[in-house]
Amino acid sequence: MALADALREQGARVSFIGTGRGLERELVPEAGYELDLADLRGLERRFSPRIFLFLWSLLKGSADCLRILRRRRPQAVAGGGGYVSAVPLFWAALRRTPTLIVELDSHMGLANRSLTPLVNRVALAFPIEGLEGDKYLQTGRPMGQQLLGATAERGRELFGLREDLKTVLVTGGSLGARSLNMACVEAFSRGGMPFQVLHVSGRRDYEMVRRRLKQEDGDHGNYHLLDYTNDLPQAVAAADLVVSRSGASVLEIAALGKPSILVPYPHATGDHQRKNAEWMAAAGAAELIDDSRLDARLLADRVSELLADDERLRRMAESSGGLARRDGAARIAGEIYAIAGR
Repeated sequence: MALADALREQGARVSFIGTGRGLERELVPEAGYELDLADLRGLERRFSPRIFLFLWSLLKGSADCLRILRRRRPQAVAGGGGYVSAVPLFWAALRRTPTLIVELDSHMGLANRSLTPLVNRVALAFPIEGLEGDKYLQTGRPMGQQLLGATAERGRELFGLREDLKTVLVTGGSLGARSLNMACVEAFSRGGMPFQVLHVSGRRDYEMVRRRLKQEDGDHGNYHLLDYTNDLPQAVAAADLVVSRSGASVLEIAALGKPSILVPYPHATGDHQRKNAEWMAAAGAAELIDDSRLDARLLADRVSELLADDERLRRMAESSGGLARRDGAARIAGEIYAIAGR
């Protein structure tokens, strides 16, 4: 969406391809963009009956994408690395339409690895060893104004947070992170903390966390539980410390200059979440906790130690902000214009 906005600001007409099974069905039209639907599915990594759905989607999805490309007649096609981007970019490249892919992680995913020999440019959010040359451009993550314009004042107002207390944001993404959710509610649900917690649990675990919180005696006034929010950038901006998984969103944490405790998802493809977290930790912007070691006591101790050390928080925040590239969307948009020859 950030890249689409940057392209539109430079005069381009932008449309999206999606499956209609995800958030794009709501978010794309709400942002004023046209959405074309294609029957596309991800590759099943193990043998199961779903492999036949994938094979069918290759045929049906290819037909859908070719129809869309013929109708839209695009000057360029860009993809964000997910399975939805693989088929339209493959056919666009074969039709000699200029193409670009964006790799948001420190490990190149299967779709992007497969497409790299075919596309004109590869925009990298992180430096990746071995990917150098004219085809590759390190741009940082595309970030929209919703993120870049977020402020602590607006975040506190939006989520009903007190100004006189430090804020810890705990989030595991839209689905949530089970180990992180349980450690958080067990560590902080009893109240009596000299800080406030904003916990975005994800919709999957919300009821479980809510019940666990309700079971605990104590003052829960400084424990704010949400299942999901479209205003996560404002929550990050309001936080003095972020506790999170370490997907590509670590670049958003850096863009707002926030110190963090990162708990990599241990089963991420190519262990890329650990690489992301190690990159942040090596710069002094974050602390890393292995998921296997995470529990309520360790989380409470780390959070309390950091919040009690204002000088260290300040240094971590400066290091975090120093890692950010806030112009990623504009740089990628410029590259798309360049490969399109206009």
